[in-house]
Amino acid sequence: MTDLPGATQSPPAEPGEATEPTVPAHRPPPPGPEPAPGPVPEAGLAPGLASESAPTAVPATEAGLALGLASAPGPASESAPAPGPAPAPPSAPASAGTAPPKEAGSGTADSDSGRGAYLSNRFLARAALLTALLTAAGALLGLVRDQTIAHLYGAGPGTDAFLVAWTVPEVASTLLIEDAMALILVPAFSLALARRAAREPLPAGPPSDGASGRDPVHALLRTTLPTLLLALSAGAVLLMLAAPWVVALLAPGLPDTQLAVDCTRLTATCAFSFGIAGYCSAALRAHGSFVPPAMIYVAYNIGIIATMLILSDRLGVRAAAAGVAVGGCLMVLVQAPVVLSRLRERRATAERTAPEPSGEQPGGAGRPLVALGLLAPVIVFALTRQSQVLIERFLAAPLPAGAISHLNYAQKVAQMPMVLSLMLCTVTFPVVARAMAAGDTDRARRRVERDLALAGVIVLVGAATVVACAPQIIEILFQRGAFDRADTAATAAVMRVYALGLLGHTLVGALVRCYFSAARPLWFPALAMLLGLALTTAGGALLVGTWGVLGIAAGNALGITVTAVLLLHGVARHSVPVRVRHMTGGLVKLSAAAAAATGAGWLCGALIPSPLAGAAVACLVVAAVFLVIARAVQAPEIDSLVRSVTGRFANVR
Repeated sequence: MTDLPGATQSPPAEPGEATEPTVPAHRPPPPGPEPAPGPVPEAGLAPGLASESAPTAVPATEAGLALGLASAPGPASESAPAPGPAPAPPSAPASAGTAPPKEAGSGTADSDSGRGAYLSNRFLARAALLTALLTAAGALLGLVRDQTIAHLYGAGPGTDAFLVAWTVPEVASTLLIEDAMALILVPAFSLALARRAAREPLPAGPPSDGASGRDPVHALLRTTLPTLLLALSAGAVLLMLAAPWVVALLAPGLPDTQLAVDCTRLTATCAFSFGIAGYCSAALRAHGSFVPPAMIYVAYNIGIIATMLILSDRLGVRAAAAGVAVGGCLMVLVQAPVVLSRLRERRATAERTAPEPSGEQPGGAGRPLVALGLLAPVIVFALTRQSQVLIERFLAAPLPAGAISHLNYAQKVAQMPMVLSLMLCTVTFPVVARAMAAGDTDRARRRVERDLALAGVIVLVGAATVVACAPQIIEILFQRGAFDRADTAATAAVMRVYALGLLGHTLVGALVRCYFSAARPLWFPALAMLLGLALTTAGGALLVGTWGVLGIAAGNALGITVTAVLLLHGVARHSVPVRVRHMTGGLVKLSAAAAAATGAGWLCGALIPSPLAGAAVACLVVAAVFLVIARAVQAPEIDSLVRSVTGRFANVR
């Protein structure tokens, strides 16, 4: 991380000292040697996060950053902020009245200080790695959860009734955690942190009149959290009361409606718990703390699995719905201590900061922290995107028993590559939001283009693997207990069709962050998503009579792909000036490599009778063929990926 332009450099902190505390304005910083600029090799970092270098770089001590990993001096390509109207205050060793030093492993980066206007590439690489690992752990536990449901309840009417109720947490997670809440609050907290960083420090001593209580982050909490708690409580109670009508609307042909109503009332509690968890996640990510938000699905799935194992004999499939309520509470508990710690940690600093100057501040001092005009398009987009699942279950309800279950299991497995590919975009979203708030569109463009290319590589390799060895994957994961060979064949066929839309899902999830990274209302993503939903509905309705559940999955792939194309071609005009033709060409090259890899992996997997060995060989073949062809056609980010992997092996040797 680097100082803002005009700030005085401070010497590296000694072990045990606080890093980057504020100094009274009347006291000059202590003399110290100037750190030597220059890049340091970062071969072991995640590709694409450390390859963007500035002409000069200033090392900084990062012992107090998130993840508890001290960072060696390196280039600060992403961390150098755009020139601002006011220089940042100097820094010096801790003195009386300053904030206490951070402990290693606190899980946060000092991203709200002047020096932390942008998170460094080294920090982002580590955050992306740990976020991906924890997300993968949550996804694997999700598979264990689905395996447990399949083993205990099979793919019959009871499971279909629960999966109708499962629509509630699916919609809630999209609206309150992943999309709407994050798209609104991450930019809002980023703007509040930018305003906090621009405030001038006062001399040590008692706070002056009017200085306390004006911290932008605390002001944002006071204006949003009480209203949110009231709205979430009312929504959860209303959903419990309206459960019979919700079930009738979602699945009018369901055999056991009373069971679905009971499960819906139990899962309705997540309308409250998911909202609090999403609020905490957005606040922590904007502060540069990514580990607790990445742990929420680990805690969530552990709660569901444990509740099913304990109560299944007494409650039947209702135990799974009760597990949703337990898991939602655990989502909040894994984040609440870190959020409270951050608030207490910043209180002393907030009380020693002056009221904001009347001049122009980074991010626009006159702009509200949460633009009310932004809420409607974000909510419409999130609800429309999640409505794809509602449409699928509505179309599948009249089909033979088990159709909804086959769609659910196929979707859960097929979307894993998409979830992993979007982890990088989740970590870098605060970087893009701050760059857009500061008017640094060039930095935002470079970050977004690199993220899109890397996400495309990950999701296309995953999609090729899913298509190549779908039967083997489903047999290994689910074929036991009440889940028989016929269920395996039906689920694998649906999963292959779902995989055709994975690139579209990833592009939509990555690009929408660009549209909503600036605090101004944009209806284009919501309109594009509405058009995609219309195509999903029309395509599914036309094809379900001929292809059954395969037609429903094909409608999903068609709708989301059209939405992704619209968002990609509109992003330069409405948001970040991405080079659309360049990105389209790169994604076409990656898709061609994935198609060839799919054929090779499918052939190799079919030649091996053992499902485990066949899947393993198919995965290796897919990865190797994809890499060779992508390098041959000069697809984007492949060379940096290869350099990163070979550099890591070289370091090991």
